[in-house]
Amino acid sequence: MSNNVYDVAYGLEKAVRESDDFKNLQHLYKEVFADESTKRMFENFRNIQLELQQKQMTGQEISQEEVEKAQQTVALVQQNPSIAKLMEAEQRMSMMVNELNKIIMKPLEELYSAENQN
Repeated sequence: MSNNVYDVAYGLEKAVRESDDFKNLQHLYKEVFADESTKRMFENFRNIQLELQQKQMTGQEISQEEVEKAQQTVALVQQNPSIAKLMEAEQRMSMMVNELNKIIMKPLEELYSAENQN
């Protein structure tokens, strides 16, 4: 039975790759990375985002200056139509993945909620 679960997971991977949302995301990524200045702007945004996430995960305090820099970068990035479209597409993909995760985790959630009721 466990092999069947993996087969289904690989089928799900294929379905995600073939989805319109993923194909749109791929297209927009290529568009952003085709223009050097847009690519640099996007990579700078991603680096700032990753730095702040790492600080949060390690419990380090994020300074007001870092928050302001991040906000300014987001505002700048959102003014670029290609990056704004890419960010929207990423958000849609993230929502899809979250929904899929909820579906996959449902048996465990039901098990644990049933266990807590006893």
